[in-house]
Amino acid sequence: MRPTHEVFNQVPPLVGHDVADDPALLAAMAQEGAGWAVDDVRQLGQLAGTEHAAELARRANAHKPVLHTHDRYGHRIDEVEFDPAWHELMTTAVRHGLHAAPWRESQPGAHVARAAKFYVWSQLEPGHGCPVSMTYASVPALRRSPDLAATFEPLLAAPEYDFGLRPPQGKRGLIAGMSMTEKQGGSDVRANTTTAQPTGDGGYLLTGHKWFTSAPMSDLFLTLANAPGGLSCFAVPRVLPDGTRNALLLQRLKDKLGNHANASAEIEYDGAVGWLVGEEGRGVPTIIEMVNCTRLDCVLGSAAGMRLGVTQATHHATHRKAFGAYLAEQPLMRNVLADLAVEAEAAIMVGIRLAGASDRMARGDSAEAAFRRLALAVTKYWVCKRGATHAAEALECLGGNGYIEDSGMPRLYREAPLLSIWEGSGNVAALDALRAMGRDPNTLQAFFDEVAESAGADRRLDQAAADLRLELSNLDDIETRARRLAERMALVLQGALLVRYGHPAVADAFCASRLSGDWGHAFGTLPSGVDTATIIDRARPKIG
Repeated sequence: MRPTHEVFNQVPPLVGHDVADDPALLAAMAQEGAGWAVDDVRQLGQLAGTEHAAELARRANAHKPVLHTHDRYGHRIDEVEFDPAWHELMTTAVRHGLHAAPWRESQPGAHVARAAKFYVWSQLEPGHGCPVSMTYASVPALRRSPDLAATFEPLLAAPEYDFGLRPPQGKRGLIAGMSMTEKQGGSDVRANTTTAQPTGDGGYLLTGHKWFTSAPMSDLFLTLANAPGGLSCFAVPRVLPDGTRNALLLQRLKDKLGNHANASAEIEYDGAVGWLVGEEGRGVPTIIEMVNCTRLDCVLGSAAGMRLGVTQATHHATHRKAFGAYLAEQPLMRNVLADLAVEAEAAIMVGIRLAGASDRMARGDSAEAAFRRLALAVTKYWVCKRGATHAAEALECLGGNGYIEDSGMPRLYREAPLLSIWEGSGNVAALDALRAMGRDPNTLQAFFDEVAESAGADRRLDQAAADLRLELSNLDDIETRARRLAERMALVLQGALLVRYGHPAVADAFCASRLSGDWGHAFGTLPSGVDTATIIDRARPKIG
């Protein structure tokens, strides 16, 4: 080979590692009562780190879903064709219980174990996490109607991925979706114009246009429509019990920035059959049961993206030389990598803490329910908002290589903004935090009770908590300051968890930068004296 074609100084593929070999994740699982699930999570992590799994993720995104509205004879079929890689990813996710295992398990920590698996497997391919998440979230909403729950919950929780349009009761397992958004309303779901007319036999006929429905090939959708008693929630199957197709017409698939493996569609209900979930006129409170679960998965998905980004960046910097030294040995790059790692650890610590709150709330703990109500809103705002910035910086660590599709970083970058938008964009989440505090003061008390568990451990955290209390006591222009308040609350909560449970080097770096203000406006601006070596080593993947 000619010398000009010699290839050297290249980074080996990031395969053959355990994605769950994540010190922050494992520590958080133990703290939140899911230490019993570590072996299962590690098994899934090893699978996620294989070359085969990486190829599945690539294929599922390279070969986007294709909509077939009609067959060759002109009959409507409204089917979406997926690459086989998608189905293999879904099969693994469902088999490992990412979709609904906590609803069929009574063991304490079941929601935490499921959250850990979702975080690990989402690092491989996040698109299929959408139907997985919605299936998980559909169960508590359906429980508002015990008869519907009795019919569908066993199938939604079954560890079987059974793709295809057939009557739900005849399948081995079901996937659920959610259909709320309309053109004129967006997040303002009360502006919906879809109607639901009672049929007299307990059902309703829905008519309307939904502008965005993710995973349109799901078996069952929870949707909002205006019944005679007001905006209500309905369960709408794709196939009716007699085997006929329900009148859900797929108009087109969305051409999205990212999330390419997952289909999202505009659909029309043309007299589609639906069954009331909960009470007429209580559609928003009913479907909020679902939204709060998917919001948690937004946090976990953003944390997964951050972990993937810092894993890719540290792996690259460990093996790539520039200017006579490995990138990971150069002080400024070490600052960037450590800063990214601190952000990622803070994200998964709070994500797993919220999963623990969900677990205890499901067992009737009212204090945990109050904490989760407020903490989830501020965390959804901040962690998901940070995801896109984190992805951009991680991509830049790979230089020009990171901008090339083969690196996988563009896919991560395109995916990152979605989770800040899905289930309420930044303003919606920040205002929801204000709404939670206004409606139930116990939420704020529960939040500060959690922070107080770390009181006295770090003066910077104590000062930040005191400043936050003072700012919350001022109600002037509070809506204008909603984002600022949500950010500060999220940071104080993350700091409290890291000080209490995290590695001392990570907690120190977080408090110095995020709470004490010794930090710039970009990643890589940690103050001198931070133990970057320890922080980076925790993030570096162990190959082989």
